[in-house]
Amino acid sequence: MDLDYSPDELAFRDEVRAWLRANLPGDLRRKVETHDDMSREDLLRWHRILAKKGWIAPWWPKEAGGTGWSVVQRYIFEEECGYAGAPPIIPFGVTMCAAVLFRFGTPEQQKRFLPPMYAGDVFWCQGYSEPGSGSDLASLKTRAVREGDHYVVNGQKTWTTLAHYADWIFCLVRTDPTAKKHDGISFILFDMTSRGVSTKPILLISGYSPFCETFFDNVRVPKSHVVGQVNRGWDVAKYLLQHERAMISGMGERGVGRPLGQIAADSIGADEQGRLEDPVLRSQIASFEVDEAALAAAAERMVDLAKAGQAHPAFSSAMKYYGTELNKRRYEILMSAGGIDALEWESDRSRGGARPRAWLRTKANSIEGGTSEVMLGIVAKRILDLPGA
Repeated sequence: MDLDYSPDELAFRDEVRAWLRANLPGDLRRKVETHDDMSREDLLRWHRILAKKGWIAPWWPKEAGGTGWSVVQRYIFEEECGYAGAPPIIPFGVTMCAAVLFRFGTPEQQKRFLPPMYAGDVFWCQGYSEPGSGSDLASLKTRAVREGDHYVVNGQKTWTTLAHYADWIFCLVRTDPTAKKHDGISFILFDMTSRGVSTKPILLISGYSPFCETFFDNVRVPKSHVVGQVNRGWDVAKYLLQHERAMISGMGERGVGRPLGQIAADSIGADEQGRLEDPVLRSQIASFEVDEAALAAAAERMVDLAKAGQAHPAFSSAMKYYGTELNKRRYEILMSAGGIDALEWESDRSRGGARPRAWLRTKANSIEGGTSEVMLGIVAKRILDLPGA
């Protein structure tokens, strides 16, 4: 479902489309299409290509390197990147940490951290979840104790995405253990090469390990690296989660380049008119595409509300729920269409194992960034205002 673009917006779409066609490296596009593992250098190469063009952080203030695009233009750009098969922009730096720095950071922090973040000189990761503190994030136990001009950090984070690639981490730590659960938390930045930091990849059933356990053993961090007020880090965390959930919701939008029905037809064949023979599969795809159009309509509404300054802060939770659940359905249908061939781990019929790996990876979509159950609770309480929510 396309937005009703103006002539200027259509011209912008054509410009983005042509630039992507000319500048997206073929090897990176193929990795995206086959769901192959991306190396640190793969991800940073695409980041730097966009940074050189000036398109890596469209929403940043223009004086800091932003594009000055409208909300609709940013939507078009993200949509065209998806159609072209571009690698994801790793969000931990330019989307998530940057948002916090612009809102809560000091001028000194912004001057130090934002330029290398934009250029792709520093790879960031996020230290939120802990063993026993996932959905109930505010129960975190990682401690930061003040010693002169430093904090000494001890504890553990888990499911730290791409921590083994990262140069820096933004982290939630408990700075006042006597305060109420949501108080006494601070938001702090530190170098992953600091003494006492170690990571251990978590081997997944898919064979890939984007997630890590991250350990802190007497890590010394300058007090100047606290972002926002000490012991008020929960305010920072909530602000950042809005950006994270909006970003994750995008995975429910169209996949790389082609509609689901065409991808399914590649797996099982179709008649001369491109019609799938299996009526159950046709029904599943039709139902999916209706819901996919509904997600696009919701995204259009979010764009309109943002343009009018009326976007509800909890709407990102609704979008995160809808988008991630839809992405899981996409791969359930693809696996069903592939039949027994789709279960083969390494074969041409299973696209070299890419499809089962991608299907397994989607199982985490409804957990990361807040579980689907938590998102529904937020929608019930903050949007629908249901009694007892």
